[in-house]
Amino acid sequence: MKKLFFGLALLAGSFTFAQTNSSPVTFGVKGGMNVANLSNTEGSKSKIGFNAGAFANIPVAESFSVQPEVLFSTVGAKSETVNKNSLKFNLNYISVPVMLQYNVVPDLYLEAGPQFGFLVGSKLKDNNGSVKLDKNTLKGFDFGIGIGAGYYFSEALGITARYVAGVSDIIKNNNDGKSVRNNVFQVGLSLRFK
Repeated sequence: MKKLFFGLALLAGSFTFAQTNSSPVTFGVKGGMNVANLSNTEGSKSKIGFNAGAFANIPVAESFSVQPEVLFSTVGAKSETVNKNSLKFNLNYISVPVMLQYNVVPDLYLEAGPQFGFLVGSKLKDNNGSVKLDKNTLKGFDFGIGIGAGYYFSEALGITARYVAGVSDIIKNNNDGKSVRNNVFQVGLSLRFK
């Protein structure tokens, strides 16, 4: 909960600082594909998912801006058992990345920053169907660090790429000494409104 308040305070401070800058705050929507996996899980493979949501881009200096986002994001992993049963570990999060962006040139930016994740759904799916996972198994909060880049083809339409490395263990009471963390590569499109 402290991390959530820290993130909200950072966002509020960004809005306050942006008021002194002459560039306008812009808003937009974005979405794309996730290629996700879980660290320290034997035999797991990457799983395809998606992300979609909205963002605000807040200029704080000539080439720097802060971009908070709210995204629905599907992550997890998949594996195959000895008898060829396909297993999918599906995790759904409301993710709140807060990216510091640096414009290398006006239409190309690099970014890095924290991501706060709030678990809203979890299922284990196999060839026979799916079962909802017990809430006492997984932590409701996830923290990661993102790094990425983006390019705007026009005033409105851009392409984005980001890797988010999980920092926190998503398993409650994990006693085996190996943290299980979300790791996801994202690629997609963004549409900003001027």
